[in-house]
Amino acid sequence: MNRDHAKERVAALHTDGTVIERIPYPIGIRTPKVAAKRYVTPHLLRVTLEGPGLDGFHSYQCDDHVKIVFPDPDGTHRVPVPNDRQMLDWPRPIPTTRRYTVRRYAGRELELEFVVHPGGLAATWAEALAIGDEVAIAGPPGAKAFPHNYDHYVFAVDPTGLPAAARWLEESPEDVSADLVVEFDHDDETAYPLAERPGVRVRWVPRSLLAATVMELPPAAGRAFLFAAGEADGIRPLRAWSKNRLDHLVTGYWKRGAADHADD
Repeated sequence: MNRDHAKERVAALHTDGTVIERIPYPIGIRTPKVAAKRYVTPHLLRVTLEGPGLDGFHSYQCDDHVKIVFPDPDGTHRVPVPNDRQMLDWPRPIPTTRRYTVRRYAGRELELEFVVHPGGLAATWAEALAIGDEVAIAGPPGAKAFPHNYDHYVFAVDPTGLPAAARWLEESPEDVSADLVVEFDHDDETAYPLAERPGVRVRWVPRSLLAATVMELPPAAGRAFLFAAGEADGIRPLRAWSKNRLDHLVTGYWKRGAADHADD
């Protein structure tokens, strides 16, 4: 599938779709440079990448993600190469990678956000980045697209899912109806900037209260959709709760005690 076809399929599903559908993209490898760094909150670092190294990049939905390809311990940067199947051939052994949501993409500028915590491989790397450093990113590979024609949305996220929720909110129409429930670990995380929509209610809840808060929300009128993303065990109760209740996409972005967890 070429890039234009992928874009058209996502747009059609957003407008007229009735089911969640995984739509693949052609996968590329790109090497933009660091243009800016900013702490959105004391525990969330936003890194802006830009330049011709982003030519051909594409992202069409709020939870698109890329893989950051980290250098080896000796500084060697082994990156995959494109093949004739619109995918990538990876070197062996496969270099260390981590998945990160595309917070924003426009033109030749891409934003990624990193939850800063002691000992985190990606967080430590991101904090050490200097302006002008080159970063290797693979993807996005595509994702599960969901219709944008529901009457009401519920977003249930922790800090790792917040970039996806924030992007969705920014790209939503002014009259969208939604409940956004955000789990936090530190009080200062509630300062994260979110686009304002009259029909969107935002609730910030301490860690471990995310699922319970969502399940206590009053039922919405009309067709509703749940998007949940965060720590795998924390959002697991929402899988059973949402079954036969409302359409849903529930994804564990990480799992406590596990490195590079992937919940597909």
